[in-house]
Amino acid sequence: MLSPFERIMFLLLVAICLTAVVNTFSLMARVIGRGTKSLYLDELPRRVFAGTVALFSQGRIIRHRKLTSIFHYGVAFGFIFYGLVNLIDVLDGFIPGFHFLPNSILGDLFRLAADLFAVAVLIGVIYFLARRFAAKDQALSIRDNVKLMDKARQGGIAIDSLIVGLFILTHVGSRLLGASFAIAQHGPDVWQPTANFIANTFLGGLSPVTLEFGTHLFWWLAVGLILIFFPYFPYTKHAHLFMAPLNYVVSPKRNYLGQMFKLDLDDETIEQYGADSLFDLPKKHVLDAFACIMCNRCQEVCPAYNTGKELSPSALEINKRYYIRENMSALASGEMTGIPLLDFAISESAVWACTACGHCIEVCPVDNVPMLDIMEIRRDQVMMKSEFPEQLKSAFIGMERMGNPWQAQQSRMEWTEPLPFEVPTVEENPDYEYLLWVGCAGAFNPDAQKTVRALATIMHEAGVSFAVLGDDETCTGDPARRAGNEPLFQAMAEANIETLNAAKANERRIVTSCPHCFTTIGKEYGELGGHYTIFHHTQLISDLVGRGLLQMNGDVLEKVTFHDPCYLGRHNGIIEEPRTALASAGFTLMEMPRHGKDSFCCGAGGAQYWKEEEPGVTGEKININRYREAEATGAEILAIGCPFCYTMMGDANREEGNHMKVMDVAELVVEAMSVSATTD
Repeated sequence: MLSPFERIMFLLLVAICLTAVVNTFSLMARVIGRGTKSLYLDELPRRVFAGTVALFSQGRIIRHRKLTSIFHYGVAFGFIFYGLVNLIDVLDGFIPGFHFLPNSILGDLFRLAADLFAVAVLIGVIYFLARRFAAKDQALSIRDNVKLMDKARQGGIAIDSLIVGLFILTHVGSRLLGASFAIAQHGPDVWQPTANFIANTFLGGLSPVTLEFGTHLFWWLAVGLILIFFPYFPYTKHAHLFMAPLNYVVSPKRNYLGQMFKLDLDDETIEQYGADSLFDLPKKHVLDAFACIMCNRCQEVCPAYNTGKELSPSALEINKRYYIRENMSALASGEMTGIPLLDFAISESAVWACTACGHCIEVCPVDNVPMLDIMEIRRDQVMMKSEFPEQLKSAFIGMERMGNPWQAQQSRMEWTEPLPFEVPTVEENPDYEYLLWVGCAGAFNPDAQKTVRALATIMHEAGVSFAVLGDDETCTGDPARRAGNEPLFQAMAEANIETLNAAKANERRIVTSCPHCFTTIGKEYGELGGHYTIFHHTQLISDLVGRGLLQMNGDVLEKVTFHDPCYLGRHNGIIEEPRTALASAGFTLMEMPRHGKDSFCCGAGGAQYWKEEEPGVTGEKININRYREAEATGAEILAIGCPFCYTMMGDANREEGNHMKVMDVAELVVEAMSVSATTD
């Protein structure tokens, strides 16, 4: 129970701190508000539910760093619960004789939870501080060749962590000690075992005056620290406590993990496409900077960072945060328009090193999307500045003039020539069930041609009616979009939509062996008016097996490991179907440590296939890193489900000495069917 003087002082502190809170939180809100587009608040009940789930699941952090995640759950749940504890403590200090749910099991359980959560929080924070400052866990560091703002690199991140850690230790520790002094004053409480232990062990010989003083002192430290720290929240990573759930609430609804949204190229009032400065990014992306916990989980899975390149998704978000932190008032007021992102947030080499694999998005517990920041920067580089890697020019010209990034001029039907049966076009089989989208790789790349021939053979043997567009098919535009060339993407997409609709593909089904075509046609064309039902070929094969339409000998007995393509497994969640197809063919699956949604990129995505890989300090290539992981499983065959992965893994296999067979799932299934996909 507070004295009248203490109550006055507390109310004065509340008034001062609330004034500061309104100021700093309004600065944060105004900074976010300077971004482009709007925060998404439609379907609000669903969004609030998503934010609540994210809060209590902690963004499913348990998937990685399991021990650390367990400690974080203890700290997070304890700190959330302490919101109620702090409220009860304030009421206890102001209302004479107040007791929360006295003489009830609920009141007893509340005190027990407060006691145990205090222990969990203290142990967890000590673990995190020891991990950073004593063990110096390398997962928390950022390599020197990565652009990182000076204040962040020169101790800023560590200081921020120390301030937050000491605040939590002092706040929760003070509350626990306050409860201990109260028990020493008024008698034991079996529902507060830790406080009981402290009171009985250390406080038994203290005078009543000392115990009263200790109770008041630690009440003030526990409650007062919360009030004093609140205005500082926007300047520290501890803001993720509430900004992370908010991030889930206001995020756009995506058709797949890393969906890019179209630009309105017909609006003549738009002066900026893509992101040059911070406020060219959508508001949600600016909010990401406040939600970031600087845990480096995104960096840990990034294929570019893992092979020594200048890209760290974590550094990108940290740089945004520190730039905002150092210029909060000026940015909020509009005095600063924002310097180019390439000047402080990320290097040019890092921008073009991104494979758009989406792993940084998938692994992030606070729903940040650094990959999409990079895609927006690429749009600015290409559309506004015409600055991009020279090698991409050839791909752009090929797509624009010849409908494919290879600049190939031969017929798109040449892949069918070795087949022992005819592959009909839409004109020849207008009543087809499936439109086989061959893709540029399937039409022109020798490795991918083998895959498409195998797929056609499977469909032919299963009695599936299908047809192809032949020379009417052109590139989906995926490489152009991922490289930042949105006008070229939209032009190709609109042409393909017209062709597909004329072929009545919008009324039938489409199947393709390319995850990038699968994603672009099925998940991105919708914004431009093209709505299609599309399947990846491993989905179709799995379905045909399930319906008993494929007869396989099942006695292959070879060991195989499957490389999940990023745009199949991680972006679209298609994980089991390729494995079902391989199992039905009789193969023994040997999983790589990084598989499914945690699969490691082959290095071809994000238009990387069309350019030289960015240099890295390790000198290792992404495809070699992945191939060595596959080889370490002991499997004889590396199974593929993407034409670009096929090329990248095939190249790595040859470079490493041809220790494995690299084959698409469709090829392996055809082998198990004991049929031939060629006339040889």
